[in-house]
Amino acid sequence: MALYSEKVMDHFTNPRNVGKIDDADGVGEVGNARCGDIMKIYLKIDNGVITDVKFNTFGCGSAIASSSMATELIKGKPLDEALKLTNKAVAEALDGLPAHKMHCSVLAEEAIRAAIKDYYDKNGIAYDKAQFPEPHED
Repeated sequence: MALYSEKVMDHFTNPRNVGKIDDADGVGEVGNARCGDIMKIYLKIDNGVITDVKFNTFGCGSAIASSSMATELIKGKPLDEALKLTNKAVAEALDGLPAHKMHCSVLAEEAIRAAIKDYYDKNGIAYDKAQFPEPHED
């Protein structure tokens, strides 16, 4: 059995939404000390809806695939829906990740939350702090 699914390999070799949004409404950057992966997500938001999303990820194939899939899953979605995206949903959309690579999907979830929090902070939008737990360091 292959270590990585076809979807992981597709999103690694043909990642969607790679790049930077210079005038992003929200930016989130997270990293994992254990493996060295760093993920940065850029959001454009209009009337509470994510109209564009880009990412830059320095890391392994699973981190790049997780970033790519996560951006696809939140594009065009209202912020409250994007906040519900879990690392498990990212991994499932990729048809699974090896257990030792699940932290990559966690980074994707945390980067999206960090970018939305940045948007809320920049715009003085009140939010429930419990929705934004501190990213964990492994």
